[in-house]
Amino acid sequence: MKAVAVKKATVKKTADRKIGAKKIAVKSAPAKKAAARKSTLARGSKRMSAAEVLEMFTRLRELNPHPTTELEYSSPFELLVAVTLSAQATDVGVNKATRKLFPVANTAQAILALGEEGLKPYIATIGLFNAKAKNVIAACAILVEKYGGEVPAERAALEALPGVGRKTANVVLNTAFGQPTMAVDTHIFRVSNRTGLAPGKDVRVVEDGLVKVIPEEFLQDAHHWLILHGRYVCKARKPDCPQCVIRDLCHFNDKTADAA
Repeated sequence: MKAVAVKKATVKKTADRKIGAKKIAVKSAPAKKAAARKSTLARGSKRMSAAEVLEMFTRLRELNPHPTTELEYSSPFELLVAVTLSAQATDVGVNKATRKLFPVANTAQAILALGEEGLKPYIATIGLFNAKAKNVIAACAILVEKYGGEVPAERAALEALPGVGRKTANVVLNTAFGQPTMAVDTHIFRVSNRTGLAPGKDVRVVEDGLVKVIPEEFLQDAHHWLILHGRYVCKARKPDCPQCVIRDLCHFNDKTADAA
């Protein structure tokens, strides 16, 4: 009997160790991911001074006095649709689709008339096009019913539309209606943390930080300057530090070296 009891106890301890190991492994994966993210942010987390921020945007403005989105549009509605389609897609890909769509239907009423199945062929080359078609049609129905087909210039109304989150609303408010909002995408998030402009662990913290530190005279265009800088210079895998106009102001510790 003792032998049986000892054997059962041994089996139980072994099982408990395996279960414990599994729990530790499950916990360690998110922990490792969070640690890696924290390490990445820390490399550029020293904040820019007010003087450095002023100089940064002065240079960006001199380089590109009138920045704008690379999405093609001719009305607030076209911009709203284009930005909605751009989630997890490139501006180039969205433009290719809207060049075919907008000549056929570029109002809420016209796209609603196409219907979900009629819209899909125009945007089928864009990722998640099924879900996006559903959201665009649902948004068009609300725009027609509540706003006479026009795009509202209020955040709450925009964010109530299917497929429209805070970032999309910020882009529309800024680009279509001239409001000094800050739409933080992956490029702006990266630039803000790397340079020390507005470090933060999530997009809302970065957004609030940017609005706080960027001088008012630059706020209207800052969103575009930062996106373009992140897209073409401060790139994710290999930032082009040698060609960066704000290299001497940036607090990123891992700057790429000049070519030999």
